[in-house]
Amino acid sequence: MPALIVGGCGGPLSTLDVAGPAAGHIATLWWVMLGGSALLTLLTLGLLALAFRRGPRGARNSGLWIGWLGLAMPSVILIALLGYALMLGERTIARPSSDVVTVEATGHQWYWTFRQPGANGTIATRDILHIPAGQPVDVRIASADVIHSFWVPRLGGKMDAIPGLTNILRIEASDPGLFEGQCAEFCGLNHTANRFRVMAHDAESWAAFQRGEE
Repeated sequence: MPALIVGGCGGPLSTLDVAGPAAGHIATLWWVMLGGSALLTLLTLGLLALAFRRGPRGARNSGLWIGWLGLAMPSVILIALLGYALMLGERTIARPSSDVVTVEATGHQWYWTFRQPGANGTIATRDILHIPAGQPVDVRIASADVIHSFWVPRLGGKMDAIPGLTNILRIEASDPGLFEGQCAEFCGLNHTANRFRVMAHDAESWAAFQRGEE
């Protein structure tokens, strides 16, 4: 059973098998939320078991049960979780930086196109996004038709592609590799096939791509 549980945390579309800092923040938040929910569950079950064990004691203990154990303790846990979520959320926001690479991603029914500057002009690709490893990348996400959602689970969070609006999502790959992405918003009958890949290059390979040699 433990092997099955651990195996479920991996795979090309796993949010827990992280390959970049943004995805790492999201996975950390997931584990913290899991721990918080487990603590609340144990607290609730413990109070329930204690109530059955002790039996009715009249109204003199109602303040303790309702005020402290029923409201205060869960509130402290939930407020702590909310504060931690807001702190990690701040770290995933795309902020101006000198080393950020900017690319454009456009969702279609049912494929993705990508555009980015190259050494000899704009480089356009379809269903594969090329990025440098070890550098933050701002993906400017738009849609050519309906609402889509850009999502590379191992590199970052998800962001909707909305017609007439450009959203920005920051992703980063810690090491070179090929990462699976998909549309995370139902966008039509062929939604399940609306997938793409992200190729993270090392320095030499990225320079060659920029020159149009790959």
